[in-house]
Amino acid sequence: MNLPLHQLRAGVIGTGFIGPVHIEALKRLGIQVTAICGSTKNATTTAAKWGIPEVYGDYNFEAMLASPNVDVIHITSPNKVHVEQSLAALAAGKHVVCEKPLGMTTKETEKIVAAVKASGRKGPVFAVNYMCRFFPAVLQMRAMVQRGDLGKIMHVQGHFFQDWLLKEADYNWRLLASEGGKLRAIGDIGTHWVDTVSFILGSKAESVFAYLETFHKTRLRPKGEVQTFASVDPKTMQPYKVDTEDFGSVLLKFGRAKHGFADRVHANASISQVAAGWKCSLYLGIYGTNGSVQWDLQQPNEITVGRRDEPNQILQRATAGFDKDVANFTDYPGGHPEGFPDSHKMHCRAVYEYIASGRQTPLLFATAADGHHEIQLCEAILKSARDKAWVLISKTG
Repeated sequence: MNLPLHQLRAGVIGTGFIGPVHIEALKRLGIQVTAICGSTKNATTTAAKWGIPEVYGDYNFEAMLASPNVDVIHITSPNKVHVEQSLAALAAGKHVVCEKPLGMTTKETEKIVAAVKASGRKGPVFAVNYMCRFFPAVLQMRAMVQRGDLGKIMHVQGHFFQDWLLKEADYNWRLLASEGGKLRAIGDIGTHWVDTVSFILGSKAESVFAYLETFHKTRLRPKGEVQTFASVDPKTMQPYKVDTEDFGSVLLKFGRAKHGFADRVHANASISQVAAGWKCSLYLGIYGTNGSVQWDLQQPNEITVGRRDEPNQILQRATAGFDKDVANFTDYPGGHPEGFPDSHKMHCRAVYEYIASGRQTPLLFATAADGHHEIQLCEAILKSARDKAWVLISKTG
């Protein structure tokens, strides 16, 4: 099988911030978006804006799963319903692209892993949207590490900083453990950092030591729900006790890599959603015996290569040294920036090409097993912060 991508049809569950990001990415690839599911008002509005023919209001995702006009389900709903909707989509024989996190606990996510495994290679394809893998810079760094350009990797350091929850009146459902999970900053953005590093190194984190802190012990919330990043008048809000962290520091030990250049690598990351001035800075530096490479998501088209005895280099996407390794995942010439929307587009391209080719293209996207591992990591981080000790990730969940 080798279908044209435009013959595949997508249905999207969720109409918040990230749902339309998926819709735009799919439309740019020429993939049909045939169905939308959410609240009746929002689903109808979204369908009218994007020209989506089938509307499933009142969050009736079961009806959408029964549609013969949908091949792939995109789950962009709140975290707490990811597992239910994923299992239902798999049972309906639909391919799935699920937003991270895969679920709230490992007891939940292991059900998805089991369902995917039971369906076998002829069953539906399942992807988790760790789209940071598909920034060209990340793919370039991965090639450099796994080819041995930097020598033996010694350590990795970095951060993921945002400031959208800096003030006590900043509110989103992710702040509530009951809605998003017990980890907020780490679970929402820190897992992106860890997955990106794991993808580049070609190995999984095996143990962790973590410190977590909640600066705003009490915050203000509106009487109704609001869209992500929306502004609300503090005078109309009421106080509540915060049960998720604002920031944390994490030490990680990674396992062995198949290529042999990144074995037992140590990493440290700072994660914060209250870092004034940083909007979405996923920064990482990878340090090897022959050189280093650094990148920041806020400057997505450049990587810095460092040497001890030679001048450092700033490589720009689609120019010499930053082109051939990422050929299928960059579409525009050098000097024409590609960023956040393009990473979602490239993630969808990788998933849909894998489906359309009958699993013959490289499996670069995060799988259900990867998503499950990230929840294991989160549970290990919670245990480590509580016990003030190193925790083996495989021993949780």
